[in-house]
Amino acid sequence: MTEDRIEKSVVIRAPRDRVWKALTDSREFGRWFGVRFDGPFAARQTARGVIVPSEQATPEETAGHPYLGKEMVFHVERVEPPRRFSYRWEPLEGRTGAETAEGPSTLVEFTLDETPDGTRLTVIETGFSRLPAAHRKAAYDSHDGGWTIQVQRARVHIEQG
Repeated sequence: MTEDRIEKSVVIRAPRDRVWKALTDSREFGRWFGVRFDGPFAARQTARGVIVPSEQATPEETAGHPYLGKEMVFHVERVEPPRRFSYRWEPLEGRTGAETAEGPSTLVEFTLDETPDGTRLTVIETGFSRLPAAHRKAAYDSHDGGWTIQVQRARVHIEQG
Protein backbone atom coordinates (compact mmCIF):
# COMPACT_ATOMS: atom_id res chain seq x y z
CA MET A 1 0.00 0.00 0.00
CA THR A 2 1.38 3.40 -0.93
CA GLU A 3 -1.46 5.61 0.33
CA ASP A 4 -0.34 7.54 3.40
CA ARG A 5 -2.22 10.81 2.93
CA ILE A 6 -5.86 11.78 2.63
CA GLU A 7 -6.78 15.32 1.69
CA LYS A 8 -10.31 16.74 1.47
CA SER A 9 -11.38 20.32 1.00
CA VAL A 10 -14.63 22.26 0.95
CA VAL A 11 -15.59 25.92 0.74
CA ILE A 12 -17.99 26.94 3.48
CA ARG A 13 -20.10 30.06 3.07
CA ALA A 14 -19.18 31.51 6.46
CA PRO A 15 -16.47 33.70 7.96
CA ARG A 16 -13.28 31.98 9.09
CA ASP A 17 -13.98 32.72 12.78
CA ARG A 18 -17.30 30.85 12.53
CA VAL A 19 -15.67 27.83 10.90
CA TRP A 20 -12.87 27.95 13.50
CA LYS A 21 -15.40 27.72 16.33
CA ALA A 22 -17.12 24.71 14.72
CA LEU A 23 -13.75 22.93 14.58
CA THR A 24 -12.25 23.81 17.94
CA ASP A 25 -15.21 23.94 20.32
CA SER A 26 -15.36 20.27 21.33
CA ARG A 27 -19.13 20.32 21.91
CA GLU A 28 -19.87 21.87 18.53
CA PHE A 29 -17.32 19.66 16.75
CA GLY A 30 -18.97 16.64 18.35
CA ARG A 31 -22.42 17.54 17.03
CA TRP A 32 -21.44 17.41 13.36
CA PHE A 33 -18.66 14.82 13.73
CA GLY A 34 -20.56 12.42 15.99
CA VAL A 35 -18.64 12.32 19.30
CA ARG A 36 -19.63 13.48 22.79
CA PHE A 37 -16.39 14.75 24.35
CA ASP A 38 -15.72 15.00 28.08
CA GLY A 39 -14.05 18.41 27.89
CA PRO A 40 -12.54 21.12 25.70
CA PHE A 41 -9.84 20.84 23.08
CA ALA A 42 -6.51 22.31 24.22
CA ALA A 43 -3.04 22.05 22.72
CA ARG A 44 -0.95 19.19 24.11
CA GLN A 45 -3.97 17.79 25.98
CA THR A 46 -6.05 14.65 25.52
CA ALA A 47 -9.78 14.85 24.83
CA ARG A 48 -11.82 11.69 25.33
CA GLY A 49 -15.27 11.05 24.02
CA VAL A 50 -17.89 8.50 23.06
CA ILE A 51 -19.04 8.00 19.48
CA VAL A 52 -22.68 9.04 19.06
CA PRO A 53 -24.82 9.72 15.99
CA SER A 54 -23.97 12.94 14.17
CA GLU A 55 -26.75 15.53 14.12
CA GLN A 56 -26.97 14.81 10.36
CA ALA A 57 -26.85 11.00 10.52
CA THR A 58 -29.70 9.18 8.85
CA PRO A 59 -31.48 6.35 10.67
CA GLU A 60 -29.81 3.90 8.25
CA GLU A 61 -26.34 5.25 9.09
CA THR A 62 -27.05 5.10 12.79
CA ALA A 63 -28.42 1.55 12.64
CA GLY A 64 -25.37 0.30 10.74
CA HIS A 65 -22.69 2.27 12.59
CA PRO A 66 -20.13 -0.25 13.92
CA TYR A 67 -18.49 2.16 16.39
CA LEU A 68 -21.42 3.74 18.25
CA GLY A 69 -20.64 3.78 21.96
CA LYS A 70 -16.90 3.22 21.44
CA GLU A 71 -14.30 5.48 22.98
CA MET A 72 -12.62 8.08 20.79
CA VAL A 73 -9.41 9.73 21.95
CA PHE A 74 -7.91 12.88 20.44
CA HIS A 75 -4.39 13.88 21.42
CA VAL A 76 -4.60 17.56 20.48
CA GLU A 77 -1.32 18.84 19.06
CA ARG A 78 -1.84 22.34 17.69
CA VAL A 79 -4.45 25.02 18.21
CA GLU A 80 -3.38 28.07 16.19
CA PRO A 81 -6.35 30.45 15.87
CA PRO A 82 -7.91 30.98 13.44
CA ARG A 83 -5.94 28.92 10.93
CA ARG A 84 -4.73 25.48 12.09
CA PHE A 85 -6.01 22.75 14.41
CA SER A 86 -4.54 19.26 14.63
CA TYR A 87 -4.78 16.09 16.66
CA ARG A 88 -3.54 12.51 16.66
CA TRP A 89 -5.88 9.57 16.98
CA GLU A 90 -5.73 5.82 16.68
CA PRO A 91 -8.01 4.54 13.93
CA LEU A 92 -10.68 2.20 15.26
CA GLU A 93 -10.38 -0.18 12.32
CA GLY A 94 -8.72 -3.35 13.52
CA ARG A 95 -8.99 -2.62 17.25
CA THR A 96 -10.66 -5.15 19.48
CA GLY A 97 -12.77 -4.20 22.47
CA ALA A 98 -9.92 -5.12 24.82
CA GLU A 99 -7.41 -2.76 23.24
CA THR A 100 -6.94 0.78 24.43
CA ALA A 101 -6.66 3.87 22.28
CA GLU A 102 -2.91 4.12 22.82
CA GLY A 103 -1.53 2.38 19.73
CA PRO A 104 -0.05 3.85 16.54
CA SER A 105 -1.82 7.02 15.47
CA THR A 106 -2.45 9.17 12.44
CA LEU A 107 -2.29 12.96 12.36
CA VAL A 108 -5.37 14.95 11.36
CA GLU A 109 -4.81 18.59 10.47
CA PHE A 110 -7.47 21.16 9.67
CA THR A 111 -6.49 24.42 7.97
CA LEU A 112 -8.68 27.41 7.18
CA ASP A 113 -8.12 29.89 4.37
CA GLU A 114 -10.30 32.84 3.44
CA THR A 115 -11.74 32.80 -0.08
CA PRO A 116 -14.02 35.21 -1.97
CA ASP A 117 -16.91 32.80 -1.28
CA GLY A 118 -16.22 32.16 2.42
CA THR A 119 -13.70 29.85 4.07
CA ARG A 120 -11.86 26.91 2.58
CA LEU A 121 -11.64 24.05 5.08
CA THR A 122 -8.91 21.54 4.24
CA VAL A 123 -8.49 18.30 6.18
CA ILE A 124 -5.31 16.27 5.77
CA GLU A 125 -4.76 12.95 7.52
CA THR A 126 -1.32 11.32 7.36
CA GLY A 127 0.55 8.48 9.02
CA PHE A 128 -1.28 5.40 7.81
CA SER A 129 2.08 3.74 7.14
CA ARG A 130 2.63 3.67 10.93
CA LEU A 131 -0.42 1.45 11.48
CA PRO A 132 -0.20 -2.33 11.70
CA ALA A 133 -0.07 -3.76 8.18
CA ALA A 134 -3.12 -5.97 8.78
CA HIS A 135 -5.35 -2.91 9.40
CA ARG A 136 -3.68 -0.20 7.31
CA LYS A 137 -5.77 -0.51 4.12
CA ALA A 138 -9.07 -0.81 6.00
CA ALA A 139 -8.25 2.31 8.03
CA TYR A 140 -7.18 4.26 4.95
CA ASP A 141 -10.26 3.29 2.94
CA SER A 142 -12.61 3.99 5.83
CA HIS A 143 -11.09 7.38 6.60
CA ASP A 144 -10.94 8.39 2.94
CA GLY A 145 -14.68 7.86 2.63
CA GLY A 146 -15.31 9.21 6.11
CA TRP A 147 -13.60 12.54 5.48
CA THR A 148 -15.59 12.96 2.26
CA ILE A 149 -18.74 12.75 4.41
CA GLN A 150 -17.41 14.73 7.38
CA VAL A 151 -16.30 17.84 5.47
CA GLN A 152 -19.80 18.03 4.00
CA ARG A 153 -21.35 17.56 7.44
CA ALA A 154 -19.20 20.41 8.76
CA ARG A 155 -20.27 22.60 5.83
CA VAL A 156 -23.98 21.89 6.34
CA HIS A 157 -23.72 22.34 10.12
CA ILE A 158 -22.02 25.71 9.76
CA GLU A 159 -24.04 27.07 6.86
CA GLN A 160 -27.38 26.08 8.39
CA GLY A 161 -26.16 26.92 11.88
